[in-house]
Amino acid sequence: MNKIIKYVLHDIFRNRILLAYVILLLLSSLGLFMMNEDVTKGLSSLLTVLLIVIPLVSILFTTIYFFNSYEFIELLVAQPLKRSTILLGVYTGVGISLLTAFLLGIGLPVVIFDGTVTGWYFILSGSLLTLIFVSLAFLASVITRDKTRGIGISMMLWFYFTLVYDGILLMVMFAFSDYPLEKVTIFLSCLNPVDLARILVLLKMDISALMGYTGAVFNQFFGSLFGISLAVSVMLLWIAIPILIALRIFKTKNL
Repeated sequence: MNKIIKYVLHDIFRNRILLAYVILLLLSSLGLFMMNEDVTKGLSSLLTVLLIVIPLVSILFTTIYFFNSYEFIELLVAQPLKRSTILLGVYTGVGISLLTAFLLGIGLPVVIFDGTVTGWYFILSGSLLTLIFVSLAFLASVITRDKTRGIGISMMLWFYFTLVYDGILLMVMFAFSDYPLEKVTIFLSCLNPVDLARILVLLKMDISALMGYTGAVFNQFFGSLFGISLAVSVMLLWIAIPILIALRIFKTKNL
């Protein structure tokens, strides 16, 4: 597996798209922090990049890389190697590459300008989101052999988690506003890793009051050590479950 990881890392780090991604994140981060004297405002502006751009690039880059490396993967399958070793090796290489890009492009400026607990939660949330959408990309990629369809599935997943899900959640809350929805809302938030990342960052920025009554409920639950641990654990499950499903499909798939 180590040789596969090294090959994938070497291949991706030579990719100009990844370099452009790092530079874009770095310029955006530095620009937003320098434009705002208040670090909290810079961090809140950067939150949009964290919740929209990071998942989009992670899932799209991974899907395209997987299909572009299909011949290489087929060559590895022909060797006396376990399919689980092959897929996990490629996954680890892609995950480390995109995680490194995020840490250099956003993590480093955040540490420099806001090395507080809030900044570290921001970095943690972004790191977990990166790996989650890499896992989702692998799941979308192993479902089909068609590159266009695989990219389409990945884009639909990104669109659902970043935009559609919030609309559905608001409709549910509005339709059943006469009923106690505190526990239901917390449960529904756990079904979307992007929502979990947003909640963790906003609560640590002490602006949960802007979220109204829902913010008070989230602050009471996710503001505790148990709530934070649960949120991080759920996000780790969001990393593990898609890649495990992808692994199961890949083991029996006819390449």
